[in-house]
Amino acid sequence: MLLVDHRDEGSLGFILNRPADASLRAMVGPLGLEIPEDEVADAPVLVGGPVAPNTGWLVFEPGGPQVSAGDIVRISEKLAVSASRDLLETLVRYKGPERMALMLGYSGWGPGQLDAEITQGSWIPIDYDDSIVFDTPVDERWAASLRLLGIDPARLSLVTPPSS
Repeated sequence: MLLVDHRDEGSLGFILNRPADASLRAMVGPLGLEIPEDEVADAPVLVGGPVAPNTGWLVFEPGGPQVSAGDIVRISEKLAVSASRDLLETLVRYKGPERMALMLGYSGWGPGQLDAEITQGSWIPIDYDDSIVFDTPVDERWAASLRLLGIDPARLSLVTPPSS
């Protein structure tokens, strides 16, 4: 999970290890973008979360075409997020930054919900590492994140709560 906004009113993030059954090239038509297929950037498409799965969000490394600050939320020097359709078209048409992904939907939590889930052990927070977001293969991101904390994923015992 990439947490991009966490405050008293709630939190917003994206799942980073769930590929969508579509390529960015295949999404151009359904998104209503009139871009020839050979001009479309090659970027992963992921299921960002269960909330508003019909929305698209760009997670990318800022740079390339000039965009107004109102179009993006800069998370760090190397990470930005946007739901701007105009920015999507610009980045896709001009093959955008080398490091970007299209997220379908997002993950959201109400006030205090994420904090409670972290306290329960449902999440293990780590510091942001752009290599996990952009360079690590999707199916290796969970294990790579744990290794940043010195945790061997093979030694974890995943407990399923008893059914009622």
